Amino acid sequence: MSQSATQRSQLFSILIVFFFWGFVAASNDILIPVFKEKLNLEQWQSQMVSFAFYVAYTIGSILYFLISRILGTDIINKIGYKNGLSLGLVVSALGTLLFYPAAETASFGLMISGLFIVGLGFSLQQTVANPLVILLGHPQKGSQRLSLAGAINNVGTTIGPLLVSFAIFGSIYAEGYKAEASIDSVKIPYLILGAAFLAVAIAFKFSSIPDQTIVEEESVAEKATSRKSALAYPQLVLGMIAIFVYVGVEVSTASNLPEYMRQYLNTPTDQLAPFVSLFWASLMIGRWTSSMDAFEWKANHKTLVRLLTPYLAFGFFLGVNLIAGHDITPFYIYGIAILVLIVGNILSKGRPARQLLIFSALGILSLLVGMNTTGMTSVFAFISVGLFCSTLWPCIFTLAIGGLKSHTNQGSSFLIMMIMGGGFVSLLQGYLASDSLLGIKLSYVVGVACFVYLAFYAIRVKSILKEQGIDEDAITSGSH
Repeated sequence: MSQSATQRSQLFSILIVFFFWGFVAASNDILIPVFKEKLNLEQWQSQMVSFAFYVAYTIGSILYFLISRILGTDIINKIGYKNGLSLGLVVSALGTLLFYPAAETASFGLMISGLFIVGLGFSLQQTVANPLVILLGHPQKGSQRLSLAGAINNVGTTIGPLLVSFAIFGSIYAEGYKAEASIDSVKIPYLILGAAFLAVAIAFKFSSIPDQTIVEEESVAEKATSRKSALAYPQLVLGMIAIFVYVGVEVSTASNLPEYMRQYLNTPTDQLAPFVSLFWASLMIGRWTSSMDAFEWKANHKTLVRLLTPYLAFGFFLGVNLIAGHDITPFYIYGIAILVLIVGNILSKGRPARQLLIFSALGILSLLVGMNTTGMTSVFAFISVGLFCSTLWPCIFTLAIGGLKSHTNQGSSFLIMMIMGGGFVSLLQGYLASDSLLGIKLSYVVGVACFVYLAFYAIRVKSILKEQGIDEDAITSGSH
């Protein structure tokens, strides 16, 4: 087998973990209303599901940093890529085991502890998998491989809510369902998921994935950089806040959507999955659309690709839900929101700061429409936030590490730590969603504030980079 064929085989095996990340992250939004309803939780308490999961990324990154300092060497450099992936999967599998006693005793504490441990494992997996995807192939095609990984991640986010919802509600549909039955059924899909984690961990252990990292020598210019730490670069510090609020608005919009639909549309808990799925499918739609700019197209073909790609991704969402037995006719109107995405993508011209500014403005508009309308108009407005969040990670990440030189890896680790925003922002919105405070509808002002900061960052970072002699328009976006 040729080296390129071997690398393709290794790459496809790595993409499995990207699927896992998306599957679990989106499935959390199905667990939130189930726990809230069956354990009589306040809305802010139910958001501890997101909080525990996303804060685990930060704790995992901090532990990684501290252990590496104690050992005097980077952990992955010491144990190798495939051992790191296997270890991360085993840690996540241990977390799923807690779902069994948690379901048996209806213990919310055990449930979120299990999710926290799953998130710790994901933190290590993400530390390994992202650079590994870049390594497995030609360096100039690294961002395209990450775009493919992001697409696979979004396949997981699209079908995860549907499969978990079916596992929880599939056999208890008609006359309502007992609290014990709904909580008890949660353990099955996560025990199966844990078994899958272990199976893939064993497969990685004996795979041909390279064990050693490739460390490039620093240039003289990089070693002579005048700044002693990544935190000395304002584009990174402001970018860390941007990652925090970006992940925050993305997660909190989705995780509070079920409660909004329950209160304002009286939507039963067992019918929420297609809407949660559409939110995460919106991320897939946007990322597939944006990633097409990474390829060379003839002028007439490029226009056609920009028009067809998002609707092909939307068709995937519709097909999955049709197979799942859901009525997909209410979702056809969402095609209008996708058209807005296409226009925004064309106007951005692939420039990260411009795209961040345009999509942040569209995110603000979507939330304001959702807060000032009713019925399905408001629901689809909130869901369309997923479209406009879809490409913000690569925009922020690219701008934040621009010009860091030898501090790029350190800066990247700081940015990954800020994924905790998914937990803190969703918890804040859940708290403000109390009827005694703003209520669930007005609580989406939290998301508006997040997008306002992102728009500010898009404007400010361009001038910061210019002061450092960096042309922002020459920076090429990657993908998450």
